[in-house]
Amino acid sequence: MKPLTYLACPYSHPDRLVRVSRFWTANQVAAILMRRGLKIYSPISHSHPIAVAGDLPLGWDWWQEYDRAFLSHANAMYVLCIDGWRESKGVAGEIAIARELGLRIVYVDRDASLLTEPAP
Repeated sequence: MKPLTYLACPYSHPDRLVRVSRFWTANQVAAILMRRGLKIYSPISHSHPIAVAGDLPLGWDWWQEYDRAFLSHANAMYVLCIDGWRESKGVAGEIAIARELGLRIVYVDRDASLLTEPAP
């Protein structure tokens, strides 16, 4: 079995402070899940510093290739349901890829509490 759990979270936003807030929230939830023993890959936690340092594009169109590569190594995807997740092009794309790959999808809040699966 693949040990990796992918943590999806909205990121893109015109306001830099919203992006930074989402980055820190993703980090906090990733830490909670890691303490529970999950092997978390959080594209926001891992890629935000690289994107900022390297002046890389921030949107889904550029990152989807990378996200697909990591999702192909995952056994499940957790979706962090914070403000903006339903509108996020990236989260929608990640969910579509996860479904295509047959991954289990789990929805969590900012305390990493499990939620019932939201309607699409």
